Amino acid sequence: MSDSIWRFENVNLYQVLCPHKLKEFGKDHFEGFKKGDFIYFPEDASQSIFMVSKGKVKIVSYNEDGEEVVKAILGKGEIFGEKALLGEEKRSDYALACSEPTELCPMKLPDMYQLMRTNEKFGFSIYKLIGVRIKKMERRLEALLFKDVRTRLCEFIKEMADESGTMEGTELVVTHFFTQKDFADLIGTSRETVTRLFNELKEEGIIDYSRKEIKILAKEKL
Repeated sequence: MSDSIWRFENVNLYQVLCPHKLKEFGKDHFEGFKKGDFIYFPEDASQSIFMVSKGKVKIVSYNEDGEEVVKAILGKGEIFGEKALLGEEKRSDYALACSEPTELCPMKLPDMYQLMRTNEKFGFSIYKLIGVRIKKMERRLEALLFKDVRTRLCEFIKEMADESGTMEGTELVVTHFFTQKDFADLIGTSRETVTRLFNELKEEGIIDYSRKEIKILAKEKL
């Protein structure tokens, strides 16, 4: 995901969904959170969909041993809490701000349904987004169970490249907002391990990277 507004199937969800762009919402519509603040907890009523306007949000659950399982880290223009559209009455995950400041655009379910009725392409894209996210989650959980850490990182980089990579000459470039701690959380390892693996991949001539960009030099070797 680049710093530009996130798009899905050519529908600009930020422009369509963000309620502050609608006349009936006031300037105080946005909700602000500090790093570490919880946005909702399991068993909270599922009454709203949220879009990230600024910062990052982490969606997590906890296993029987009390260990955090990171399901997604979302940035500007991405939505969460969308399972409410599928009939979820109570939240099943935790959502918390993982950068500061984090700013959200909430939308009540009735308003969301109204938008989806009046914009058929938008509604289709929302449901397709939910399907894609579920498939990604299934692949990630399967990888955590059956694949080693290097394979998990390589597959995650390839997934990012397939979704948002752009060709610059012979290089496939992925612009992103993840820290190495974010990568570690998403593939279930430590930040130190991610740093080591990134350096190994660079030394092997497979990738080059900077803080906000990964250049894939040999995708077939990932």
